Amino acid sequence: MTSTFVSPRGGALGASGGVVLDTLVTTATGALSATVGVLVGGIVTRRAQDRQWLRDQQLVAYQELFSHYAKFTMELRRAHGDQRGWDYDWGEWSAALMRVSMVAPPEVATEIDNFGRAINSFLDQVARGRDPLREPVSLEEFELARQAPAEAQVRLVNAIRRSLSNDQKGLHFGIGG
Repeated sequence: MTSTFVSPRGGALGASGGVVLDTLVTTATGALSATVGVLVGGIVTRRAQDRQWLRDQQLVAYQELFSHYAKFTMELRRAHGDQRGWDYDWGEWSAALMRVSMVAPPEVATEIDNFGRAINSFLDQVARGRDPLREPVSLEEFELARQAPAEAQVRLVNAIRRSLSNDQKGLHFGIGG
């Protein structure tokens, strides 16, 4: 007498054929599921790593931009206050602007452009238009000229904060610069 196995999928098979087929189907399904899981996990991990790398690059570029801004602002303030000459490596400032433009999202890039325009106006008033040796600006004039860049800095910082985390609240005042 031959035993007949009834597969849950229907149909009768010989005992050994049904068990082997069920084992093959179960094994293949498990292997396929594991493979799909590994592929999806790899894609998700890669995307997360890419986002983290970009965020790290953005932070470095933003820090560099604000560092240059603080340095040349302080150099100009001291030059006018001490009635002395000044020098700054504007190539580094331009390079910082280029680096930040490569990693900034569009909303931040717009604010960087506005910040750059405000700085350009500031430089017209205290660097290009006035010689600190012969015609220094007063501290009051300097602070008045610095007002537009300071306001643009606050807008830029807030755009950066929003781009890095939706939980960040905006600042209503500038720090540094």
